[in-house]
Amino acid sequence: MERKNFLKKTAGFIGAIGIIPVLDACKKDGTTSDPDSGSDPESGSCSVTDTETDGPYPLYSSRGSAIQRTNIADGKTGIPLNIKIVVRNVNNSCAVLANAVVDIWHCDKDGYYSGYTNTGYLGTQNNSSLVFCRGRQISDSNGEISFVSIYPGWYSGRCIHIHVQVYVNSNLKLTSQIAFPDAINAAVCSTPLYSAHGQPDTTNAKDSIISNSLDNELATVTANSSGGYDLVHTLYVAA
Repeated sequence: MERKNFLKKTAGFIGAIGIIPVLDACKKDGTTSDPDSGSDPESGSCSVTDTETDGPYPLYSSRGSAIQRTNIADGKTGIPLNIKIVVRNVNNSCAVLANAVVDIWHCDKDGYYSGYTNTGYLGTQNNSSLVFCRGRQISDSNGEISFVSIYPGWYSGRCIHIHVQVYVNSNLKLTSQIAFPDAINAAVCSTPLYSAHGQPDTTNAKDSIISNSLDNELATVTANSSGGYDLVHTLYVAA
């Protein structure tokens, strides 16, 4: 359900260079419990993914060709992240849903969002003319959408997360968020590329937005052989 009292203070770190291998610890604890707990597509039983706030940094003025792409990193430095989202329809026995439009956005590794002027622990950055870490794709016949990005950073008061919206026939069907496993967040934030910012000040369980929706908002994240991560998550909509 949508939460109030959303914390808008941001924090970030810019200036680290290069992409480094992931820690062995990530490989040992690279998956979550079932991210779609409570939903069983095989049996045709599922429920709509929880709704969350789209704030504080949605960018509705840039939903055109500028973000209709697979690679959304825009040259931002960070640990590579492959994102696969599957959309399923609760009104059709949990079947996969083709032709759904999926928008995602997240901060860069330093906690800054594109499309806005952000104030973080490194000071104020004007990214109002940029669209990094924002993307839009249309689900294929398997209900899948894929993006290539970087592992998000964090800002004060929030766990590491991705914002997501799903449209069907131009109608908004879902606004939600996707969380990452705490253990992997800790490992990533300990790497040289992210460590200057330190560890997130909020874990999933303490996050004011998604703490009581982790059963359907926590993604499966695994380390891959390329030194990055693969994220897989299912979104359920009523279409």
